[in-house]
Amino acid sequence: MKWSEFFGAIQDLGEAVLINPFDEIRAYELTDWWGANAVNWLFMLICCVAIVYWLLELNKYNKNNEEDRYPKAHGFLGNESDLEHKL
Repeated sequence: MKWSEFFGAIQDLGEAVLINPFDEIRAYELTDWWGANAVNWLFMLICCVAIVYWLLELNKYNKNNEEDRYPKAHGFLGNESDLEHKL
């Protein structure tokens, strides 16, 4: 097997299998814009729901005062002697 055959197979895979769905969506966009962009709208909706959920969870932890807000609460941020030295 030659290297040119190997890279030709990768090219065929990319053009025939991986890019083909995008070509079909591009052709579909000419007839129905909303239908062609349904995947984008779905992802935007999922992201909006996730952000709202995350903010509600953060608010819940803030109200319960469960968050350790000390500047060096985590070990990877350094230790207390570093903080005292910088003050």
